[in-house]
Amino acid sequence: MVLSKTPRILVFGWFLVASVSSERKPGIHIAWKTVSYRSVALVIVMGLLLFFAGMRFAFPQFTQNSLQVAGHLTDALLEKVAGAAGAPTSTGVMSSQQAHITALDGTVRIKKANGNSWLAADYNIPLEKGDVVQTGSEGMAKIVFNDGTNYTVKQDSLIVIQENSANDQQQTNVAVAVSTGTVDLATGTYTQGSKSEVIVGGATATLAPESAAMVHNDPKQDQHEILLKKGTGQISRNGETIHLADWEKVSFAAKSPHMERVQEIGPPTPISPANMMPIFTSGDPKPVEFSWTPMPNAAGYVLRISRNPYFSSLIVDRKVDAADVMVSGLDQGAYYWYVQSYDAAGKQSVESEKNRFTIIPKGKETVAINLELDPFIQHGHVLELTGKTEIGARVMVNGREVPVVGADGGFHYFTPPLPPGESVITVTAQDSKGGVNTLQKKVLIQ
Repeated sequence: MVLSKTPRILVFGWFLVASVSSERKPGIHIAWKTVSYRSVALVIVMGLLLFFAGMRFAFPQFTQNSLQVAGHLTDALLEKVAGAAGAPTSTGVMSSQQAHITALDGTVRIKKANGNSWLAADYNIPLEKGDVVQTGSEGMAKIVFNDGTNYTVKQDSLIVIQENSANDQQQTNVAVAVSTGTVDLATGTYTQGSKSEVIVGGATATLAPESAAMVHNDPKQDQHEILLKKGTGQISRNGETIHLADWEKVSFAAKSPHMERVQEIGPPTPISPANMMPIFTSGDPKPVEFSWTPMPNAAGYVLRISRNPYFSSLIVDRKVDAADVMVSGLDQGAYYWYVQSYDAAGKQSVESEKNRFTIIPKGKETVAINLELDPFIQHGHVLELTGKTEIGARVMVNGREVPVVGADGGFHYFTPPLPPGESVITVTAQDSKGGVNTLQKKVLIQ
């Protein structure tokens, strides 16, 4: 066997071809040709191009659809690669948000969407889609969402967070179902394209920005009501839609084919004592003046004062003729009050806003008390504040009362959503002797 360096025989794959050279002696000559990867790739590409050209000619519609699918897959792959590199998500993609409890009183429980057991409500537990909040017979909770919507869940109530999300354009979607009980809610100044809904008894109320409503659901008595206090909103149920204005209410039964709309009597507006107002006294307690806006066609008013925000026990429950009255016998401490008007037939208006005030003995000299603040923790547009003050002191943040101050003087508070830009946070602590301390910090919300 003679091996020749001159290519006379082509080896391609596993096929061997023998030939006899006229210039050499008869025999078997083995030769080969090296084929590069580039050549193989070019042959494959040319073959694919010829194949697709033939398919395009024979089946034009099928080929076009196939190319579109391939293009979408390529785009998705590139987006994932870009996302891994830190690029922003595509427009319109919704991401889940968290809500927070900002006021808590009495027995309140939470069941997480991914859990089967009830937890005692706590300011540190974030509320997410699918979570359930339940209040006891003397329980109350205030929940604030990132879009500024807040829900005050009254006693013996149960709600479910159906939706809480936002996209990269800051458009939010909040939906809460009231399974039983009573809820007061107010929407924030959310951006155009956002949505805030409350669901009760199969009806869905969609509220405009800066609107307020009261929702009542009693499945046992088959009573379902939605009252719009201010702003605008629409109620949809079984293909029927009703638009509501201030102090209009819809009610319905489960088997009723239609909703009933009625005009409620608007309540007076509380004037004094103003909400969160401290009243300083020295010596014996003095009478406190209560006043509100007079209402046309009102035959009288009902004034109610309580030590707790759910008015389960009343200190004052009095009918008066005028929109101004003096009340004596109020000792130091915190109080809540509201007023209703009634007409000649005895029909009462809805309840007014509930104001809180505090009677504080004033010392001879105002002394500074201890007030310490931990670094603020930012959750989007909401700030989480923790700190410590004197035992028994009350704390206010930007004029809002911190609902719970611990036995050791520690406090924990979530602010309402703050607007973009620079904001000033003012924290004031005050004890029962009139001692006070105020701290201010500037924060930048982006």
